[in-house]
Amino acid sequence: MHIVVLVLVEVLIVIGLSRLVGLGFRSIKQPLVIGEIVAGIMLGPSLFGLVAPHLAVTLFPPETFPFLNVLSQVGLIFFMFLIGLELNPKYLAGQLEVAVLTSHVSILMPFSLGTLLAVLLYPLVSNASVSFTAFALFLGAAMSITAFPVLARIITENNLQGTRLGTLALTCAAVDDVTAWCLLAVAIAVARTGNFAGAIPTIIASIVYIGLMLTVGRWFLQRLAKHYLRAGRLSQLLLAGIYMGVVASALITELIGIHLIFGAFLLGAAMPKNEDLVRELAVKTEDFVLIFLLPIFFAYSGLRTEIGLLNRPELWFLCALVLGVAIAGKYIGTYVAARVSGINKREASALGWLMNTRGLTELIVLNIGLELGVISPLIFTMLVIMALVTTFMTSPLLEWTYPKKLIRLDVIEPELEAETATSATDADTYIRPYRILVPVANPSTQKGLVQLAVSIALSSRHPAVVNPLSLIEFEEDYAFESTPVEADRLIAQRRQQLEQLINTLEPLETRSHVHPIVRISSNVARETAQIAALEQVDLILVGWHRPAFSSNRLGGRVGQLLSTAPVDVAVFLDRGSDRLESLLVPYSANIHDDLALILALRLLINHETCRLQILHVLPDNRLKDELNYELDIMMEQLPSSVRDRIEIKIVQAPDAIQTVVEASKNVDLTIAGTSRTWGIERQTLGRYTDQLVIQCCSSLLITRRYSQVTAHLASMLPDISSQEPTLRN
Repeated sequence: MHIVVLVLVEVLIVIGLSRLVGLGFRSIKQPLVIGEIVAGIMLGPSLFGLVAPHLAVTLFPPETFPFLNVLSQVGLIFFMFLIGLELNPKYLAGQLEVAVLTSHVSILMPFSLGTLLAVLLYPLVSNASVSFTAFALFLGAAMSITAFPVLARIITENNLQGTRLGTLALTCAAVDDVTAWCLLAVAIAVARTGNFAGAIPTIIASIVYIGLMLTVGRWFLQRLAKHYLRAGRLSQLLLAGIYMGVVASALITELIGIHLIFGAFLLGAAMPKNEDLVRELAVKTEDFVLIFLLPIFFAYSGLRTEIGLLNRPELWFLCALVLGVAIAGKYIGTYVAARVSGINKREASALGWLMNTRGLTELIVLNIGLELGVISPLIFTMLVIMALVTTFMTSPLLEWTYPKKLIRLDVIEPELEAETATSATDADTYIRPYRILVPVANPSTQKGLVQLAVSIALSSRHPAVVNPLSLIEFEEDYAFESTPVEADRLIAQRRQQLEQLINTLEPLETRSHVHPIVRISSNVARETAQIAALEQVDLILVGWHRPAFSSNRLGGRVGQLLSTAPVDVAVFLDRGSDRLESLLVPYSANIHDDLALILALRLLINHETCRLQILHVLPDNRLKDELNYELDIMMEQLPSSVRDRIEIKIVQAPDAIQTVVEASKNVDLTIAGTSRTWGIERQTLGRYTDQLVIQCCSSLLITRRYSQVTAHLASMLPDISSQEPTLRN
């Protein structure tokens, strides 16, 4: 096979597998990049070469490695440019003194432990061609790295960017990034010259170049930024000039004697941080880099990672020792420095786990070391395992140390501050409001959903709150949009859209009871269920949407919420009617129909002109009076003004669904429980059938009750509180 065709086949395999494995890791709440690194390792001798050695050699022969290397180096240059571009001075705005102390101790301790570990490892896993100084400096630098991009995305996904912990971690990581890269540059200079004295000219040249870039280079880049502001767009000519600058800067640092990536990083860091320019430049650059070039880098790294080299117990012991030193150095150094700075134990511990994140940045460092011959393939494999484990453990340990319920206490939604303060000042008479959570994917099209929630919730008899919930989900966990600064911009933009929606709700006085919640999420259905449990909501009211890969109208996220949410759920299918004058509840005497009836009664109580028809469809062989006693108990407790607007209709018909469909032609809203009777039944794997959803002529509200303990009516009509949990005695 022609070498170019073979390389293209390799690229095809690499991109496909990296996407697949990356998404698998995201499903278990791990960064996408970890899955992509694992995909690269799977293609190498650690798995593919072990399981099918002949096929592995055929698909990935050594003669294609130089081509993969060139593509991966181009990817690294532009990825490091993106990292520098994202290094926003805003990250250094708060708690700088604490951050400088914490970050430098978090570098000093693992660096010291790494150099001590080098004393043990050098005679065992290195060779005489590498000086001990270069080996020790490199190992210390590798232990000291914190992966700023991955850490920033973990902070964003956990909605920590508005907390003291999040801002402190970002500041520490930014300082850590700059310091660690400087250490690595020194280590590379020593490795290339053989000793520290020989590296001095390289270090001096590097300092001079950094000074030029931060003065003359920055002045020139600011002129480019002014041109961008005048033009209002990033033209292809301007983009070509910036890309040429990236490559030129990378070549200069390579000629100086450090490495290509430093020049690219430095140009990105020196770029003016105009929000629009940075956003447009990042968006235009990152898709090709992250989707095409970086997976090739992971595959190239994976082809050089051979876990089979760890073929003796003592080598696995050394690997465990490397891992232990890396974790202890970062965690203990960060924890002690944070405690000395006055940070409490929980936040100091969480900060330690965050700073222990290595990820992609560590892999870049290790490939440089292997390329220079400073580390052997054996120590390279040990350090790759260390990078994966330390990154993999960050999210679960962060959740264990600093769970979401505590994050919620630190980040109070702005609209809820006044409500919380009012509750606190009147604690003796405080009554927990009835609360509905309304997931809103698109504020411009879901006014009907929020208006229905307001109609169900708000009552003159009892306090109630409606929380429109908008979760911003990122497809990539290290794309520019998922940086904390950009995430804050998107949150503010979405909050403004929700405020505009709220200002259209009727009646006017209900708007003060509607408080939006906007968060970042990696899994919308799971996050919605978690927020519902944390906020102690009474009902999740979700809008119907058609899943991307299914014709089932109750599939996708709606189906996940119906199956997994630990609270009552209602799904609204809006047919476009603004009226809410006539309601239909098909009733078959189960707990889901109970919820349908209770929500209908809330609407009836809140709207004096609204009328309700309760339709009970009986098969031909069933007595007509079987439902009377159950409904009589409920009806007796209702005020006459409500009871007079209820019609109970019992009919015999062979097809219950068609009877309901026919009745729905004359009403504004049909409310039905998830029941086999109405063709809405939970099937295998949590799916729901949707026969009534398809055929119903009016707007439709589907109800699924989670617990009979939730009291939707008791607060409005205290006399029926003992009857509401179930209509059947």
